Amino acid sequence: MINWLKNIFLKKQTEETIDYMNKFLIVGLGNIGAEYVNTRHNIGFKILDNFAKKESLSFETVKLGAMAEYKFKGKTFFLLKPNTYMNLSGKAVKYWMDKEKIPLENILIIADDLNLSFGTIRIRTKGSDGGHNGLKNISLVLNTTNYPRFRFGISDEFKKGQQINYVLGNWDETEKTKLPERLDIASEIIKSFGSSGLENTMTAFNGK
Repeated sequence: MINWLKNIFLKKQTEETIDYMNKFLIVGLGNIGAEYVNTRHNIGFKILDNFAKKESLSFETVKLGAMAEYKFKGKTFFLLKPNTYMNLSGKAVKYWMDKEKIPLENILIIADDLNLSFGTIRIRTKGSDGGHNGLKNISLVLNTTNYPRFRFGISDEFKKGQQINYVLGNWDETEKTKLPERLDIASEIIKSFGSSGLENTMTAFNGK
């Protein structure tokens, strides 16, 4: 009887572990509000919006953000756009990680990066916040910098003292022309992250 109950318990634990490992939280960083929709700082939102459009998904208002759910090859992707504003992004990330019991290695944070030329892709297993307030808050709330992140280059083509205006400014005409192709690659990265793993995704897409 004891062994029978033990086997049931172990089987349940195994099933729960498998379930957790098949869940992924994809977080696109940005600011809510119409004035921010087409700004460089909102590339995280834009990437998730493009992904949702391609896969015919709809975002629903949830606690601390807007979320769409996507299933692919036995995996479940939770696409989250926090509504906390950039500087408090960690609150939404932590809440949904805990609620869905998603392990740290199964989250992917998508953010803009001034230190990369426009459209450059850099996927890492960990790293510093690089001065990005969203990443800084996530690292603070999670108490670690060891989480996967996908940085999308927005370049640093601004004059001295104009960084905030540049980051919160709209894409220029040249960038707008090139964005669709980069957004489609970003969608492939999201799928690859869940289905092929972080290391394979880094190999396939970094520098692409």
